Amino acid sequence: MVKDKNIPQHVAIIMDGNGRWAKQKGLDRLQGHYEGVVSVREVIQTSLDIGVKYLTVYAFSSENWGRPKSEVEGLMELFCKTISLEIPSLVDKNVRVIFIGERQSLNASVLDSIQLCEQTTQKNTALTLVVALNYGSRREIVSAVKEISQAVCSGEMSVEEISESVVSDHLFTKNIPDPDLLIRTSGECRLSNFLMWQLSYTEFYFTKTLWPDFHKEAFLEAINYYKTRSRRYGLVTE
Repeated sequence: MVKDKNIPQHVAIIMDGNGRWAKQKGLDRLQGHYEGVVSVREVIQTSLDIGVKYLTVYAFSSENWGRPKSEVEGLMELFCKTISLEIPSLVDKNVRVIFIGERQSLNASVLDSIQLCEQTTQKNTALTLVVALNYGSRREIVSAVKEISQAVCSGEMSVEEISESVVSDHLFTKNIPDPDLLIRTSGECRLSNFLMWQLSYTEFYFTKTLWPDFHKEAFLEAINYYKTRSRRYGLVTE
């Protein structure tokens, strides 16, 4: 077990490789997504065990709508089913869940599941699980720019008052600290339109492990890597 020292406050994860995992085993791609839920459970529990306070997972990007219709429909069904099944456990573990992303493209059943989960867990304090669903960082930034522009045009704010903190306050992640550590599984080494503003000074950890195989020990390896890093934020340390 990792000692409770130099633990990242906020870990973000790009959960990649579900489809490839399924293909390697001769299974339908959706089966890889179902297996990926097991990894999410383990990472949540390990985060609680070691003291991580925020865990953000990239569940569905705004670009994922371009996948085969059957896979997208299956994913939406999986989201609803998983949320329903996991709420009692999340409450028992004192985990708060919030969803970020554009909700207008989601169907009614998904929206109802999201609302129920957020309302049921809103008072929990041990860990905040942030689920990025129908999320795209570029759209998020554009949305923030529009909101700030409207505030300037209406006279609520001057151009001179626009700062980094103002931009951050207009993102989906308002009131959530920037990630300390980003993990991406499956061997890919790109951000894929994920938290591009928020990851400015985040430590990156890439692993070839496919997401369904990313369990407790793999997560702890990433945490141990983070503990070796010296975070200088552009400064120089002697």
